[in-house]
Amino acid sequence: MIAEAREFFRTGKGKNVAIGLVLIGVCVCIWSAVSNLGADEATAAARGRVFICSETNKTYNVELHPDMKIPYDSPHSDKPTGFPAEMCYWTKDGKIKEDPTPVLINSYVNKPDPTFCPDCGRMVSIRNPAPEAGSRPPPTQAEWKSRNAKG
Repeated sequence: MIAEAREFFRTGKGKNVAIGLVLIGVCVCIWSAVSNLGADEATAAARGRVFICSETNKTYNVELHPDMKIPYDSPHSDKPTGFPAEMCYWTKDGKIKEDPTPVLINSYVNKPDPTFCPDCGRMVSIRNPAPEAGSRPPPTQAEWKSRNAKG
């Protein structure tokens, strides 16, 4: 059987079959490499970001890319009024919530005051961390004002 295969692959037709098999093998290798080494779901998710329109306060999703400029075009205002939203993970009573509230940071729109979540009233910072169980909530606006009162 092996001798017959050798004889076949020495013919013109056999050489064409061999080339076809090699091409199929190369294609399978390329497909395998791309599907196993390409961007995974975590990488794709890391490229996505929630943005918030500074004019309408409405959110939208953006896929980040290296040459993008901020503020980014907002589909809600049709102008470059989009900024990365920071997520607030707190409730008014200081408990952690599962569905965070997107917040526009004041410094992004040249407001000097600290940013407070419109939902819970707690302070939100740039790169606002997600809390862990047992974390203390950030101050409310009233708590922040009483700590920072000049006097």
